[in-house]
Amino acid sequence: MSKAKFVEGDIMRHIWVMSSTAAIGISALFVVDLLDIFFLSLLGEQELAAAVGYAGSISFFITSIGIGLSIALGALVSRAIGAKELALAKRLLLNCAVVSLVVSVFVAIVVSFSIPQLLALVGASGKTAELAADYLYILVPSMPVICLAMALGAALRAVGDAKLSMMSTLCGGGVNLVFDPIFIFLLAMGIEGAALASVLARFAVLFVSAYGVFVKHKLIGRFEFPALKQDLKPIFAVAGPAMMTNIATPIGNVVVTRAIADFGDSFVAAWAVLGRLTPVAFGMIFALSGAIGPIVGQNFGARQFERVRESLTKAIQFCAAYVVCLSVCLFILKEQIIVIFAMQGEGAELIRFFCNYIAVFFVFSGALFVANASFNNLGKAKYSTLFNVGKATLGTIPFVYYGAQWGGVEGVLVGQVIGSILFGTLGVWTAYRLVDKVQNSPVVAKTVSVDALDEELSPISPNPLSSSCAQMAQINEEQDSEASNKVSELVVGERRD
Repeated sequence: MSKAKFVEGDIMRHIWVMSSTAAIGISALFVVDLLDIFFLSLLGEQELAAAVGYAGSISFFITSIGIGLSIALGALVSRAIGAKELALAKRLLLNCAVVSLVVSVFVAIVVSFSIPQLLALVGASGKTAELAADYLYILVPSMPVICLAMALGAALRAVGDAKLSMMSTLCGGGVNLVFDPIFIFLLAMGIEGAALASVLARFAVLFVSAYGVFVKHKLIGRFEFPALKQDLKPIFAVAGPAMMTNIATPIGNVVVTRAIADFGDSFVAAWAVLGRLTPVAFGMIFALSGAIGPIVGQNFGARQFERVRESLTKAIQFCAAYVVCLSVCLFILKEQIIVIFAMQGEGAELIRFFCNYIAVFFVFSGALFVANASFNNLGKAKYSTLFNVGKATLGTIPFVYYGAQWGGVEGVLVGQVIGSILFGTLGVWTAYRLVDKVQNSPVVAKTVSVDALDEELSPISPNPLSSSCAQMAQINEEQDSEASNKVSELVVGERRD
């Protein structure tokens, strides 16, 4: 068991180190999609970029389900490893992977048979809809591959091998970079070539992750159906809320894409570029949620509530400073972005509008990321789901609708920003109130045992988890493993209470 290093030392330094390392792997995932847009833009057909934009709204939804399932695997496996129950860790890893595979195959089949209807739902029509369908018919069947790859990546982080997990995503980006120009230009496959390159990239991520899990760490278990049945309850206790939280974002994205589609493919093409450029530019903010989680969790467990508050404050300050700096960069480089992605006319104007006026407001989305991480680590994971779903619905639909009515396509972006401001501000306020509430609670920082998980697993495992929460909380110094531990402990604790 390693030392809880976040209960002392400079908090801002902890945030910087953890965010910067995690951002590399996260950005690599989004760079793959950005490469597709870039290479297709070189063909000079605006419909191609718009088609990828429509297709991305749909594929993003399935990928978010996979992320939720991978969170369950990382949380449960890290707990078992922390309790030095290697056999149980192998069993949970295998069963979580099986669940991820089955769920993703089912969703991929349903989506594959519904592609025309889904594209119509997001506003695609004519040639653009046909191109988007061609892209999806190749990409969607590979969704189980990337979902399984993400699950195995979570297993690597659970055993403390965050470096290899990061390398798997970097490898996928490298494969995509190599095969995109070959398929798109050399073999003249166009958008279908971009989709095929993405499929190969997903297999590359899976191969590296599987190598790490099954060869390097030898986490190979034997499948037993009775064990799978017993494990379904703890798996979905974590995966259920995680999937709900993650799919809220693509739902909101679909709403915005549909609103922009009413103004034409030129705007959708620009939105596709922005939708893939933003995660790359603000990858550090996406990583901030995973970085602040274990810092809050360790100090909460140590009952250092002043450091918990300081962690929230410093994380928000870090978010604001980073977003402002990147927004200035986007403002300066907007014309270069337009040229690189061959945007013209109305699409170019939308990118200018975003870089001039909208990008800086991403600070409120980042603030909500921080608040959500705090909820997860302070025993209120359901708050995270509530705020994410609320932002994707109440914080998006009415504001985007009336924004489009009053301000055109720019009004759509302004409406989305207003929703982010409201929910970001409310989320941070709630997070600070929650810290006060748990500090003043008669049962402060209640130690959560794993008895609830023991009861669910004991019919199959003769030696279930038996260590205390403190023994499991820090199995290594890698941030993702620690975050997974804490989320799992708190969710199981809530379910038991």
